[in-house]
Amino acid sequence: MADSQDAARQELLALRKSIDNIDAAMIHMLAERFRCTQRVGALKAAHHMPPADPKREEYQVARLRELAKVADLDPEFAEKYLAFVIREVIRHHEAFQRTPQG
Repeated sequence: MADSQDAARQELLALRKSIDNIDAAMIHMLAERFRCTQRVGALKAAHHMPPADPKREEYQVARLRELAKVADLDPEFAEKYLAFVIREVIRHHEAFQRTPQG
């Protein structure tokens, strides 16, 4: 019984280490994504383009839902994640619109 508990604890620690590594990778990927979207926001502001692009958002939702299905992830969850990211990106783009461009 003790060996079984020790083995379970070791497996739990290994799984948690993997989860921590995945979380770190996700944070770095989000940071890179937002660096790109910041550049998009600056470009849109400089050329007087609207901060939101509903057609692009619609395409992205459909694309991520399909990717989620292929990855065996709940498409509803993927869509909620994307909606959160898009809201944040638009907020950043709107801030660019309010900031004088030089």
